[in-house]
Amino acid sequence: MTADARVSIPTEWERCGLAMGRRQTDSGESVAGDPCIVWDEEVKGWRMVLFYAPPGHAQAVCRDPLAKGPWELEGPLPFTNPEALAGGHTHKPYVVMDAHRPNMPARIGGQYSLVTVSHLEGHKVVQQAWAERLCGPWTLVDAPLIGLGAHDEFDAKHADAVSGFFFPERNEILYFYMGYPEVAQPRQVSPLGSAQGAAIQRVGEQQARKVGIVLPPCEQHGHWAGGWVGGLQLLPGRQHRWVGLLNASPTAPVASDTAAHREEPPPSLGGFAFCDEEFPIGGWAWHPEPIEWIDDIPEAAITAGEGVNLWRHHLLAVRDQHLALFYNSGPYGREQLYEKRTALN
Repeated sequence: MTADARVSIPTEWERCGLAMGRRQTDSGESVAGDPCIVWDEEVKGWRMVLFYAPPGHAQAVCRDPLAKGPWELEGPLPFTNPEALAGGHTHKPYVVMDAHRPNMPARIGGQYSLVTVSHLEGHKVVQQAWAERLCGPWTLVDAPLIGLGAHDEFDAKHADAVSGFFFPERNEILYFYMGYPEVAQPRQVSPLGSAQGAAIQRVGEQQARKVGIVLPPCEQHGHWAGGWVGGLQLLPGRQHRWVGLLNASPTAPVASDTAAHREEPPPSLGGFAFCDEEFPIGGWAWHPEPIEWIDDIPEAAITAGEGVNLWRHHLLAVRDQHLALFYNSGPYGREQLYEKRTALN
C-alpha cells in the first residue's frame, strides 16, 4: 500500500467493471455506493465502509494488497449505542484519514474516528463515532458534530456526504460536507444548488466549527459542476498542493421540481478541483472537465448497469503504483459500485 502517494489529475482510465452489487430487495430499491476505503493493518488488507441500503451502511474487506478483489461484505457497522443514532438510522459513513497519507486511517488518541450522516426531524446532520478497531464496534457521540445552518445559510436544510481528514501538525480534523440550502443563495447560475462546506474540529472538542463554503457550484453555464456539488475526498497533489475528488452536476435544482432527487438532478458526474493553500479551506478552483460525461459511457458499461448518474467517487492509491477509482452508478436509488484504474504518475 502506498502511504505517501501524491496525486496528479489522471486523464486516462481503464474500466474494471462491477466492484460490489446492491442488495436484492422486494421493492427493487437498494444502493451500494459512497465508498470510503482505508488500510486495515489488523487484516493486512483494505477495509471499505459504504452506503449500503437497506439498512444504510455496511463494511467490506479486501485482503488483496492491490485491492483487486474480491470484496467480502461483513454486514452493517456495529454500534455500541445504536440508540444514540439521530432519527434511528444513518448512512454514508466515512473513516477519518491522515490528510498527508492517502487511504491511511488516522489514529487519534489511540482510537479511530468515523463520521456518518444521520437524520434529525427531516434534516440530515453529521454524527461522529469512535472505536479502537476499524471493524468496530463504534461508540457514537450523542450531539451532532455538524448541525444545520441558519435559515438563509447554504446548509440550512441538510449537512450531508461528509468526509474527514486529520492534520496532526495542527491537532485538528478538517471536514468537508455537502450543504443544502432552504432558500435561494446569492448565485447567478444555481441559487438552490448544494455547495461544499468545511468545518474544523480541534481534538478533544465534541463539535466542529464551521468555516463556510469552500466550493460553491461553478458560476459558468454548462460547467460539469455548475448545478450542485457533492462529497469531497482530499488528496495531496503533485502539480498542486491539494487535489479534491468530487461528484457534481451541470444541472441546477429548481424549486418547482417534485421528483425524489430534485435537490440532486441528473446527471451526477465525477471530477476534480485543486488548491495550493497550505491548509485547504480556501483558494479552490475547478478542473475544466469531468472524469467522464454520461454520453461517453461505452455501450458495454451501460449493459453492465452503468448510466444516468456517476455518483460519489473515491480514489485508492495501491502498491503497484496504480490508482483505483470506485464510484456508484445507475438509476437513482438503484446504484451499484463500479471501478476504474489508471497508472499513478
